[in-house]
Amino acid sequence: MFRDTPAFSGFSVPDIDEAKRFYGETLGLEVEENPEGLTLHLAGGTRVFVYPSDSYTAPKHTVLNFTVDDIYAAVDGLGERGVTMERYDMPGIKTDERGIFRSDQGPAAIAWFKDPADHVLAVIQER
Repeated sequence: MFRDTPAFSGFSVPDIDEAKRFYGETLGLEVEENPEGLTLHLAGGTRVFVYPSDSYTAPKHTVLNFTVDDIYAAVDGLGERGVTMERYDMPGIKTDERGIFRSDQGPAAIAWFKDPADHVLAVIQER
Protein backbone atom coordinates (compact mmCIF):
# COMPACT_ATOMS: atom_id res chain seq x y z
CA MET A 1 0.00 0.00 0.00
CA PHE A 2 2.76 2.51 0.91
CA ARG A 3 5.65 1.04 -1.10
CA ASP A 4 6.05 4.15 -3.27
CA THR A 5 4.82 6.69 -0.73
CA PRO A 6 7.45 9.08 0.68
CA ALA A 7 7.59 9.03 4.47
CA PHE A 8 9.38 10.79 7.30
CA SER A 9 9.79 10.33 11.01
CA GLY A 10 9.47 12.86 13.79
CA PHE A 11 9.97 13.49 17.47
CA SER A 12 9.29 16.24 19.95
CA VAL A 13 11.66 18.38 22.02
CA PRO A 14 11.13 20.76 24.92
CA ASP A 15 13.32 23.52 23.39
CA ILE A 16 13.26 24.00 19.60
CA ASP A 17 16.12 26.57 19.61
CA GLU A 18 18.38 24.19 21.51
CA ALA A 19 17.49 21.40 19.07
CA LYS A 20 18.27 23.68 16.12
CA ARG A 21 21.72 24.48 17.55
CA PHE A 22 22.55 20.85 18.36
CA TYR A 23 21.41 19.30 15.09
CA GLY A 24 22.58 22.18 12.92
CA GLU A 25 25.80 23.33 14.57
CA THR A 26 27.00 20.36 16.63
CA LEU A 27 26.03 17.57 14.22
CA GLY A 28 26.30 19.70 11.07
CA LEU A 29 22.96 18.67 9.59
CA GLU A 30 20.93 20.87 7.28
CA VAL A 31 18.14 22.23 9.48
CA GLU A 32 15.14 24.01 8.00
CA GLU A 33 12.86 26.09 10.21
CA ASN A 34 9.14 26.02 9.55
CA PRO A 35 6.11 27.27 11.48
CA GLU A 36 5.55 23.87 13.10
CA GLY A 37 9.17 23.23 14.15
CA LEU A 38 12.24 22.01 12.30
CA THR A 39 12.97 19.67 9.43
CA LEU A 40 16.29 17.83 9.59
CA HIS A 41 17.56 16.93 6.13
CA LEU A 42 19.64 13.76 6.28
CA ALA A 43 21.81 12.14 3.64
CA GLY A 44 19.86 10.29 0.97
CA GLY A 45 16.91 12.66 1.12
CA THR A 46 15.52 11.45 4.44
CA ARG A 47 13.68 14.05 6.50
CA VAL A 48 12.99 14.12 10.22
CA PHE A 49 10.40 16.48 11.68
CA VAL A 50 11.27 17.98 15.09
CA TYR A 51 8.48 19.80 16.88
CA PRO A 52 8.10 21.54 20.25
CA SER A 53 6.20 19.96 23.11
CA ASP A 54 5.13 21.48 26.42
CA SER A 55 4.63 18.02 27.92
CA TYR A 56 7.85 16.44 26.68
CA THR A 57 9.18 13.17 28.08
CA ALA A 58 12.36 11.68 26.62
CA PRO A 59 11.95 8.19 25.16
CA LYS A 60 14.33 5.48 26.34
CA HIS A 61 14.93 3.98 22.88
CA THR A 62 17.27 5.16 20.13
CA VAL A 63 15.47 7.64 17.87
CA LEU A 64 18.11 8.24 15.19
CA ASN A 65 21.03 6.16 13.87
CA PHE A 66 23.87 7.48 11.72
CA THR A 67 25.77 4.88 9.70
CA VAL A 68 29.49 5.68 9.57
CA ASP A 69 32.49 4.10 7.86
CA ASP A 70 34.82 4.60 10.85
CA ILE A 71 33.32 4.51 14.33
CA TYR A 72 36.57 5.76 15.91
CA ALA A 73 36.60 8.86 13.71
CA ALA A 74 32.89 9.47 14.41
CA VAL A 75 33.33 9.15 18.19
CA ASP A 76 36.41 11.39 18.11
CA GLY A 77 34.63 13.97 15.96
CA LEU A 78 31.63 14.04 18.28
CA GLY A 79 33.95 14.40 21.28
CA GLU A 80 35.67 17.37 19.63
CA ARG A 81 32.24 18.98 19.34
CA GLY A 82 31.51 18.49 23.03
CA VAL A 83 29.34 15.39 22.71
CA THR A 84 29.78 12.72 25.40
CA MET A 85 29.24 9.09 24.49
CA GLU A 86 26.98 7.02 26.72
CA ARG A 87 28.52 4.19 28.71
CA TYR A 88 26.63 0.95 29.29
CA ASP A 89 27.51 -2.01 31.46
CA MET A 90 24.57 -4.39 31.44
CA PRO A 91 23.87 -7.92 30.26
CA GLY A 92 24.25 -7.99 26.49
CA ILE A 93 25.61 -4.44 26.13
CA LYS A 94 28.96 -3.37 27.55
CA THR A 95 30.73 -0.40 26.00
CA ASP A 96 34.47 0.17 26.18
CA GLU A 97 36.21 3.22 27.65
CA ARG A 98 35.34 5.25 24.52
CA GLY A 99 31.66 4.28 24.67
CA ILE A 100 31.86 1.80 21.79
CA PHE A 101 30.01 -1.53 21.86
CA ARG A 102 31.15 -4.42 19.67
CA SER A 103 29.31 -7.64 18.96
CA ASP A 104 29.73 -10.75 16.85
CA GLN A 105 26.16 -10.26 15.62
CA GLY A 106 24.57 -7.24 13.95
CA PRO A 107 26.65 -4.13 13.29
CA ALA A 108 30.41 -4.26 13.85
CA ALA A 109 30.25 -1.41 16.38
CA ILE A 110 27.78 1.05 17.91
CA ALA A 111 28.25 4.11 20.10
CA TRP A 112 25.37 6.01 21.66
CA PHE A 113 25.04 9.66 22.65
CA LYS A 114 22.24 12.01 23.64
CA ASP A 115 20.90 15.27 22.29
CA PRO A 116 20.00 18.15 24.66
CA ALA A 117 16.47 16.73 25.03
CA ASP A 118 17.86 13.33 26.16
CA HIS A 119 16.98 11.51 22.93
CA VAL A 120 19.33 8.59 22.39
CA LEU A 121 21.18 8.77 19.07
CA ALA A 122 23.76 6.34 17.70
CA VAL A 123 26.63 6.04 15.29
CA ILE A 124 26.86 2.60 13.75
CA GLN A 125 29.66 0.96 11.79
CA GLU A 126 28.29 -1.92 9.79
CA ARG A 127 30.25 -5.01 8.84
